Amino acid sequence: MARRRIAAIAGAVRVLLSILLVLLFVPGYAAMPPAPRLPASGRMTVRPVTLDAHDPARRRVGRLTFLGGVALASDAPAFGGFSSMRVAGDRFTLLSDGGTFITFRMDARWRIDRLRFGNLPDGPGTGWEKVDRDSESMAADPVTGRLWVGFEKYNAIWRYAPGLAAAEARARPQAMTHWPGNGGPESLVRLRDGHFVVLSETGRWPHEKGRAALWLTRDPTIDPSTGFRFSYRPPRGYDPSDAAELPDGDLLVLNRRFALPYDFTAILTIVPRAAIAPGRTVEGVPAARFAAPLIHDNFDALAVTREGADTIVWIASDDNQSMLQRSLLLKFRLDPAPGRAPSPGTSGGDAG
Repeated sequence: MARRRIAAIAGAVRVLLSILLVLLFVPGYAAMPPAPRLPASGRMTVRPVTLDAHDPARRRVGRLTFLGGVALASDAPAFGGFSSMRVAGDRFTLLSDGGTFITFRMDARWRIDRLRFGNLPDGPGTGWEKVDRDSESMAADPVTGRLWVGFEKYNAIWRYAPGLAAAEARARPQAMTHWPGNGGPESLVRLRDGHFVVLSETGRWPHEKGRAALWLTRDPTIDPSTGFRFSYRPPRGYDPSDAAELPDGDLLVLNRRFALPYDFTAILTIVPRAAIAPGRTVEGVPAARFAAPLIHDNFDALAVTREGADTIVWIASDDNQSMLQRSLLLKFRLDPAPGRAPSPGTSGGDAG
């Protein structure tokens, strides 16, 4: 009997030690609830917004003409946080910085149809914590529908099947290894010729003042080493938050700034493609600035499409899932620079 009791006590001690070892060595997420995910289906409300609440008739901001906009909202706990998007015709994909996304169709009267909520099927880390799915940027191949997603923290790029249905490939480019964990691949663009551009939000190359940037000549999940480094210098006090290719091949860059007590402003700049070269630091020409009294928020997502001869610019905001912010989706027409004729461009592209 005593031997059995000793064995039972020893067994209990082993169990207790095992529990203690788990608590000591298993990452902290074991004691944390999992990051919220979007349900398979849900509801979303759409409310019209104006460019200037004090002057609802106002339509112009820099080289942009305001064509309309809406504030998106839902009761789903994981809704919002949109950091990148794809627009293809009337089909929209908005990806959050937590690995959740929504897709829908929207007509010319801002009516939503075929709304779907989703979550990335795979990604860096375990997916237990939100930072494991810190998906900050997205690019698309308009022909195949494949999507590339840039992840901060891991400084990785993953490729997904159309509709973000499944992960296909992944890479952590050596050149991005030392980019800040919270300032990595904030902007990712697939150019029409198959090249890619990646902009770091806050990272810098050694001895350079601009933001670290990469020009990759191939799919980065297949060969992340072919291409060159360059730097992008944003407007003073701003960080790049997204980018897209314009019909003439130039790069449209969205830059944002946060200022206390709680205010976001944004500047759109245009970087000539011809200015981008190995080792060069490039700057953009300002095209529009968003600050009071104009509508402004944490503008974090950008897409460019064509409607006939018009270049359409879409901007979405990351509400940080905060009551103080909104998930905005805004539509503009990019007008020619003063003294310049409209560019013939290339129709049908969705660059970013």
